[in-house]
Amino acid sequence: MIMRTVATLTFLAASFGGVLAFVPEKSQPVSRSVTSTAPPASSTSLRIFDELLKNFAPDTTTNKRTSAPTEYDGQISECIAILNSAAETKSEDPEAVVTALEELEQLMRKKCKADASAAQDVLANLNGSWRLVFTTGTKTTQDRIKKTVNYFPIKAVQSFDTSTDPYGIENGIYAGNFELVKFSGPFDFDLVKRKLEFDFTKIALLGFEIQIKSEDAAKIGASTGLGSESNVKNSERGKRPFFNWISADETIATARGGGGGLALWKRIEEEGQV
Repeated sequence: MIMRTVATLTFLAASFGGVLAFVPEKSQPVSRSVTSTAPPASSTSLRIFDELLKNFAPDTTTNKRTSAPTEYDGQISECIAILNSAAETKSEDPEAVVTALEELEQLMRKKCKADASAAQDVLANLNGSWRLVFTTGTKTTQDRIKKTVNYFPIKAVQSFDTSTDPYGIENGIYAGNFELVKFSGPFDFDLVKRKLEFDFTKIALLGFEIQIKSEDAAKIGASTGLGSESNVKNSERGKRPFFNWISADETIATARGGGGGLALWKRIEEEGQV
């Protein structure tokens, strides 16, 4: 009964890959003057002092870029521009979005081969919450409904946290801002392949949390049509569902799921945001 209820609530959304000051007290004025006998600082010493300040000043940036420029960056930016527009407006032609995703996948593969630190950027930027905007669905889904799924019709949010050990993943399905169901569990990230493997070990159904086995999560995903049947077989062999992550930056994220589908997410700061 639980499996059937969950499958109904998560139709078209269970899981894409198996488918997110210290303030000082005010000081009193000092009336006396103090005459310094120290010699004026030289310009050299001031420059050294400035450099020290820069080195020890707190880094106020988030998701700071560490990868070096490559010859692929111009084309990558063109793909990202299309995908950013799609994420914001949902008005880009679906075929153009699919083409941009496929081209970005190839370009990011080349970039990460040229500069391994680019994969570290993807993992660092992945932290946070992401709303699913666009997906081609798995091959099974495309064959069943005789078309490619595109702009995602309901609210599905995935969250990633790399500050925990192990890393944590959540996938929530909403009616408006009301959480219907949320899957959660650990994940690992292979920097060489940009492959994210995960297990859903808990499910919160209308606020009630239930422990589940990874094979149960795979069956739920497959029963909705977006989860791949291959995930069920992989689970039986002890293998986990996965994403081959393409990119992640300050605004969007992209990946290919274990079922072969491509997806685009939009970063959201809070789950209440659209």
